[in-house]
Amino acid sequence: MVAEFYKYQGTGNDFIIFDNRSLKFRRDIPTFYSGICDRRFGIGADGVMLLQNAKDCDFEMVYFNADGREGSLCGNGSRCIVKFAELMGIKKERYVFRASDGLHDAIIDGNVIKLKMHDVHDIKHLINYYEIDTGSPHYVEFMQNISALDIRTEGAKIRHNETYKQEGINVNFVEALSNGIAIRTYERGVEDETFSCGTGVTAAAIIYSVENKLIPGAYTIPVKVLGGDLKVSFEKISNNNFTNIWLIGPAKFVFNGEIEISF
Repeated sequence: MVAEFYKYQGTGNDFIIFDNRSLKFRRDIPTFYSGICDRRFGIGADGVMLLQNAKDCDFEMVYFNADGREGSLCGNGSRCIVKFAELMGIKKERYVFRASDGLHDAIIDGNVIKLKMHDVHDIKHLINYYEIDTGSPHYVEFMQNISALDIRTEGAKIRHNETYKQEGINVNFVEALSNGIAIRTYERGVEDETFSCGTGVTAAAIIYSVENKLIPGAYTIPVKVLGGDLKVSFEKISNNNFTNIWLIGPAKFVFNGEIEISF
């Protein structure tokens, strides 16, 4: 059987997307999803997404990591699949779709997609880092000169240590800039650095406000990733309470094609 696929990217975080409203793709075929993510023997991507029908909203997003396993929320992937939904004829002023962690709102403004994240009410501050869940679990550590860091080595050490090796965690190294922050992320499931991680960017922006003791109020934090620039806006109620959180940035079509499938 031949299936059409679409490739999208959000600040360098790239995804293969299938229109699965006919349910031809099953969830229990991890070797297929990992195979097409391979950058030498497949199409190449950080993850795979299925666009599916949903009874209670505009569509459902099913997300698979590059290792082929179904993953938690992907922020950049969410922005990309909203743009794909528009291409597939689902045209709305404001979208509501279902992801692994529940319903999300999204707004398209040209190539800029605004994704509403869930509120955050639980942040752990440990010795020199933070733990926070923004739809996916994140380790956030602030430091200087992150451009010189060996992310693949240092990120893997943390992600596979005794604390995190069973469930895994996304590891973010963050540097404060004169206007906002820069971030580099080692992603579980990809098991490497990605050019951008939307839930990691969201986590880092929120932690930036905690680390710098910003007073309660509304903020928009510019975030520089390897693949470009994003913004995170939110309302800070307290150091452990954030609401009205939006991940804002581009989502772009790259190419589409056909692939032979046999499963």
